Amino acid sequence: MEQTNKNDIPVVILCGGRGTRLKEETEVIPKPLVKIGGYPILWHIMKIYSSYGYNRFILPVGYKGEKIKEYFLNYASLTGDLTVDFSGGERQLINHTNVPEKWKITIVDTGLNTETGARIKRIKPYVKDSDFFLLTYGDGVSDAKIDSLVNFHKSQGKTVTVTGVRQPARFGAITIQNSIAVSFMEKSQVRDGYINGGFFVLDRNIFGFLDEREDIDFSKEILPKLAQAGELAVFRHDGYWQCMDTFRDMEFLNEEWIKGEAKWKIWEA
Repeated sequence: MEQTNKNDIPVVILCGGRGTRLKEETEVIPKPLVKIGGYPILWHIMKIYSSYGYNRFILPVGYKGEKIKEYFLNYASLTGDLTVDFSGGERQLINHTNVPEKWKITIVDTGLNTETGARIKRIKPYVKDSDFFLLTYGDGVSDAKIDSLVNFHKSQGKTVTVTGVRQPARFGAITIQNSIAVSFMEKSQVRDGYINGGFFVLDRNIFGFLDEREDIDFSKEILPKLAQAGELAVFRHDGYWQCMDTFRDMEFLNEEWIKGEAKWKIWEA
């Protein structure tokens, strides 16, 4: 793992789920496009990574994936000043604001009903030049230190590193010994300890754990196997973390943004 150029390291953001517990919003748009402070939560996640210099993104899409394609195809028009000129008989678009982001975005159609593990499997051709890649879900924000996470992963020599955060029990609980997971229980009833906060680093050999099935769930099936094999390291993060699982979560994140208390906003305005 000698790779040091961050622009060569892909950041995979899982964007294909239906977001059924946020159906007030996701009947029209996919969950990653639900807005926090006027911007999709996906934008916030990408800004977190780009603040550390990671600007190469791979978005495995599924449900309403065309909406995500449309958002980025029209990104300059949606986020800046725009003139639409019909005076010459044909429409001319003039964007008056340069896009500040240096993002390179690959959007991969990974199927409508595909589970997360299979979505990861299907982006393999797009990470072939990288020894490892970063991964997170398209519905959670944090002030986790990404550089420290990557350095920790390299020091552990395991297939996957997961960021462990503290949160009530509706998420998967991790039992940790010496920074290595010895068990992983999705949606456990355990109320103490660390849970799966996303923000992963994965070595390329992760693809050896994934077959061709569409129903491979990364959290429920692959992470427990990795823990049993001693191949899942845990980067403990005791700072801010919040997912957007429900309408109330969305309201909470918007309230934090409006109040200027968005602790995940680690980038300059």
